[in-house]
Amino acid sequence: MSLSTVDINCDMGEAFGRWRMGDADDSQLLSLISSASVAAGFHAGDPNLMDQTVRLAAQHGVNVGVHPGYKDLQGFGRRKIDGNCEEVVNDVIYQIGALREFCRRYDTAIQHVKPHGALYMEMAVNEELSKSFIRAMRTVAPNAYVFCMGISQTYRLAREAGQPAIREFYADRDYDDTGSIVFTRQVGKLQPSEIADKVVRACTEGKVRTVTGGTIDIEFESICFHSDSPGSFEIASAMREALVSNDIRIVPVSEIAGK
Repeated sequence: MSLSTVDINCDMGEAFGRWRMGDADDSQLLSLISSASVAAGFHAGDPNLMDQTVRLAAQHGVNVGVHPGYKDLQGFGRRKIDGNCEEVVNDVIYQIGALREFCRRYDTAIQHVKPHGALYMEMAVNEELSKSFIRAMRTVAPNAYVFCMGISQTYRLAREAGQPAIREFYADRDYDDTGSIVFTRQVGKLQPSEIADKVVRACTEGKVRTVTGGTIDIEFESICFHSDSPGSFEIASAMREALVSNDIRIVPVSEIAGK
């Protein structure tokens, strides 16, 4: 796999009131990306912040997605919460509806839905939950892309149901030998140059190094990084510069999916 175009998405708006995560300013990050996955109030985010983030994204010409999580402000949505599929999916629908109104306010639309943290990882392996989620998406947001890992149940079921889906490559997370990201609640300081090299290799060779020292194939349409990763602005800047230097254009997912 060799890519000439790629989307860059960032999980953002992940604060609550006066509580902040990460050391970057979302308004700076928006100048470097093409898609923003905005927290919708359950793991992070509040009405004022959702309004601000959508407004800034619209001003920057960045497409907006919903980033729904478990109802876990204290744990930042990185703790699994037990609930039946209907309860969990109803929480997701609630968050989609909340952010949709702020999108409407700024004359933009929901481009994608990307579950957050522990919910993202649970959907990746839980066929029943992913099936319930995709079934709901076919009704409440049938044209929105689902962002997920290529190896996930979510991706397989979305494709089978006709729901648009985009596979992600995680710039600031490690991979295991199965092609899954290694889920963590805390991320240390990362080297921007190393992240940039990792991303360029993934785009030009379709390869990524795993935590065991091996190398696996990887396919994707969007590169993800997290606004709460330490040094996220430096990471995004180095990554974008490296992509452009290698003649890889950053474009909206609609341009990629339309090929």
